[in-house]
Amino acid sequence: VQLQASGGGLVQPGGSLRLSCVASGRTFSSYAVGWFRQAPGKEREFVATISGIGASTYYADSVKGRFTISRDNAKNTVYLQMNSLKPEDTAVYYCAADNSLLSRRVSGYDYWGQGTLVTVSS
Repeated sequence: VQLQASGGGLVQPGGSLRLSCVASGRTFSSYAVGWFRQAPGKEREFVATISGIGASTYYADSVKGRFTISRDNAKNTVYLQMNSLKPEDTAVYYCAADNSLLSRRVSGYDYWGQGTLVTVSS
């Protein structure tokens, strides 16, 4: 599976962005997909994850209620809708996929996209 993340950019605090993660491959629905982020000087951290058919989702406490993960398997795409953005959300956001159980760990995913930069600043 190859992943391509996009949709990052500069947004003011309180604003919104939608990230997209497009995957190659014909069995996309069998893969759980997660979003992670990495701020400068910090470790990569879990943001959200969604099961293969979208029945289950999990979020980091820091984004719960503000971010929504969803997927359209017909388009081989997973989305991360980010609302009420804060400066502390500034990071490079990565999508990752794995054909096993949902995981909040970086090590739980075998396939990674290249990342897209989100900057929240006035």
